[in-house]
Amino acid sequence: MAIVETEKRGEVFILRLNRPERLNALNAGLWSAMADAFLAFQECRETEVAILTGAGRAFCAGEDLKEAHELGKPGGRGPRADDPFFWRRLEKPVIGALNGHAMGGGFMLAERTDLRLAVPGALFEVSEAKRWLVGGFEHGHIANLPHAIATEMALGFRFPSERLYELGFINRIVAPEALMGAAMAMAQQLLDLPPASRVNTMHMMRELRPALTADQKTLGAELKNHGAKSDLVEIRAAFVEKRRPNFKGWDRPEDRYELPVLKKTTV
Repeated sequence: MAIVETEKRGEVFILRLNRPERLNALNAGLWSAMADAFLAFQECRETEVAILTGAGRAFCAGEDLKEAHELGKPGGRGPRADDPFFWRRLEKPVIGALNGHAMGGGFMLAERTDLRLAVPGALFEVSEAKRWLVGGFEHGHIANLPHAIATEMALGFRFPSERLYELGFINRIVAPEALMGAAMAMAQQLLDLPPASRVNTMHMMRELRPALTADQKTLGAELKNHGAKSDLVEIRAAFVEKRRPNFKGWDRPEDRYELPVLKKTTV
């Protein structure tokens, strides 16, 4: 059984994450199979719209913490460098049929879709604050959410699909049994447009998405090193061993007060 199942329905290319026993957690095999599937979609002349979904009760639980713990490497093996979807190099539209929870890396996959349908009660979480040394500060910004909501998201609070629908992050809430039918109908809406209109409009809408400044990206990178790196291993070990983590915080207590600052370019 393929770890990522693919199917062509006319001009629609369906990708289904297929590790239901692990809630579709992102291990090396799934990352690699997903890259292969999106490359196939990118190169396929017969398909114009993709639908990304998951098998089982979760869309994607994010990083496979067990694999990361075994590797001794936070983040595991991560996405392949040639994955056009994850690295936002895919020119064709992708619809997210979010069949269940989307946590951490799963949230990032949902975020990269252009249109999103989700089942009632699915939970969404940006997990960086729980797994790294800085929370996912960019996600709410990219989604153009109010600052207080973006802060809540960055700090690892969970959002049910209904709330994200109210905030404009999700386009539709759809019953599980109707999810794929609704996603196919949405894909058909795109396919009914003049081809150039679909391509040009998608390109323009992606260009209009908010983005971090160069200085903000630099500060974020610096903050990823502000703290004890041993905590990154500890959180994954605690998860595997089913215990509370014992965090160190900083290698030197005085580092707590030496935060880097945002360098703002003057004109």
